[in-house]
Amino acid sequence: SRVITFLGFTLRTQCAQSFISPSALNFIGLSKSTTMESSPALDMVRNRGLEKREEGATPLPGGMTLYVKPAADGKSVGDCPFAHFVRMVLHEKNLEYELKPTTPEKKPQWLLDDYGGKMPALRHRKECYVDSEVIAQYLDFFFQNPSLSVEEKEQKGATEAAAAALNGFFPAMAKFIKHSPNGDEEDVELRTALEGKLQTLEDHLSGDGRSGPYLVGNGELFTLLDCSLAPKLYALDVCLEKIKENPIDLKGKLPLLRKYMDDLFARPSFQSTVEYGPETVVWGWGSYH
Repeated sequence: SRVITFLGFTLRTQCAQSFISPSALNFIGLSKSTTMESSPALDMVRNRGLEKREEGATPLPGGMTLYVKPAADGKSVGDCPFAHFVRMVLHEKNLEYELKPTTPEKKPQWLLDDYGGKMPALRHRKECYVDSEVIAQYLDFFFQNPSLSVEEKEQKGATEAAAAALNGFFPAMAKFIKHSPNGDEEDVELRTALEGKLQTLEDHLSGDGRSGPYLVGNGELFTLLDCSLAPKLYALDVCLEKIKENPIDLKGKLPLLRKYMDDLFARPSFQSTVEYGPETVVWGWGSYH
């Protein structure tokens, strides 16, 4: 069994070189002669018994179960933006899966014992991955139709530039939305910090050479970064209106960001996975007030 790391994430396989082409190895900065060693922590994960493949080295579609945070009723889907991110990726790739909103007391024992009960958790037959970014990279690497990554040889540094534009946005958003009461001195400071992060996104979307609506490079390709950002921007949109009393005029001050949000929200992969709606977002975020 071997471990490879690409784009900052680690993937496990029975034999990395049995399914990764030389071009793919070059893309992730490895050569066929590279020695890919596993860490003790990863050895522990593999030895849990959830990672032994039955069908061969390359994962196949089917047999996927996604464990996610439930809503207030304990049965329907909750408002977790990280779970929503994974669901958008699954939808974009037309991968079937069983969705299991799971309360703490109903989490499988293996999830508690081996993964600390973390969710979202994607179990793919006898494998399991937690952390939305890792899950998304796993899906995009092994199920490449369609690809949700920009070829760096075509748009060098595009993904890194887009990621830099997002840096610090979600923490700033969370701090502002969670703060109570609205309108006090600290609230104004937190709002100003968030507005600065939103302006960085606006500036990125106004960059030269852009011809499409999405975040990376020229904006033509819908990517993992768009999938990741869409649920967070949806939560922001709902919370600004329902919890924070509309303190930021997105349409007036940040028109490109507003249009980007509307384009994301209109995408079928978003529409089909946002069944939890504004009321559940308010339930989730409003608990801090």
